[in-house]
This record gives sequence, C-alpha cells and structure tokens, in this order.
Amino acid sequence: MHELLAYHYALTDDPFYKPSTQEQSMSETQSTLKLTYQGAQKILNAAIAAASEMGVPQCISVVDQGGHLIAFARMDGAFSMSLETSLRKAQTAACYGIPSGDIEAGIDIKLAIGTDGKRINLPGGLPIIVEGNLIGGIGVGSGTGAQDLVVAKAGVAVISGSKHF
Repeated sequence: MHELLAYHYALTDDPFYKPSTQEQSMSETQSTLKLTYQGAQKILNAAIAAASEMGVPQCISVVDQGGHLIAFARMDGAFSMSLETSLRKAQTAACYGIPSGDIEAGIDIKLAIGTDGKRINLPGGLPIIVEGNLIGGIGVGSGTGAQDLVVAKAGVAVISGSKHF
C-alpha cells in the first residue's frame, strides 16, 4: 500500500510528498552482477580443458570487474613469466570492457607507461560481460596470441548469458 501511495503522490506532484529512505537510496545506488569464486572456477576449468585439448599448457587468470584476481592456474609446462601477462591481460580486459589486443596503437603504449605496465595490449584477454554488465575478465598466456584467445573464449563461453567475442 505504501508503494502505491508513494506512486500516487509522485504522479500528482503533491507538495507534501516526501520520498521514503528506500526510494532515496535507490536513486543513489544500483544493483550489479558479481562474478563469484564458483563462477571464476567454472571459467578456469573450461579454459584449462581447452588448453589441454589443444596441447598448449597455459597460465590462466580470472579477475573481477576491478581487476582483482579470483582464480589462477599455471599448467605444467606453461612459461613461468606468463603468469604476469595472463593477469595483465585479464585486468586490461576487465577494466576497459574490450579484448586485450584491441586497444588502438599509440594509446596502448601510453596506457602501459601510465599504469607502470599494468595495462597491456597483447591478445588473450577477454572481458566477461553478462546481460550488459561487465563482471570481470580472463587472461591467458603462454601460447601464441591466437591460441591464448581460443582458450579465453572457451572460458567465457561457460557462463550463461555471457557475451561471446
């Protein structure tokens, strides 16, 4: 009933209408989707399966929308320094909402310098977008850029409603 009255007063421009605290806070906040640990593990497992099927051991990082690591694997035989590039690819994709490797030439160097190398433009990072909401990123490294991208796509594909690149 309270919601109906609030709606009525809002429509009638009643000068005595005062929005409830809940109505006020709704305009100041918004609900978002969040990538859970379980979701990150599901992505990681699918990516590991794709890399194994390909016969290319990989480093795979899954981050939340802020670029914070949720799940990681370094498969046996993966290049050890690729743990850094897989993380940076995931962070870049999560922060910009576009695949790593798709940043315009020239801007990519400026971003790398401006972030002390935390943003990179190597193929193999994909944003995880569900129902239009950017919820994280996956980064894969240790193969060629094309191999890394195939593995990243396999990871993202297991999340229902995710955007496919």
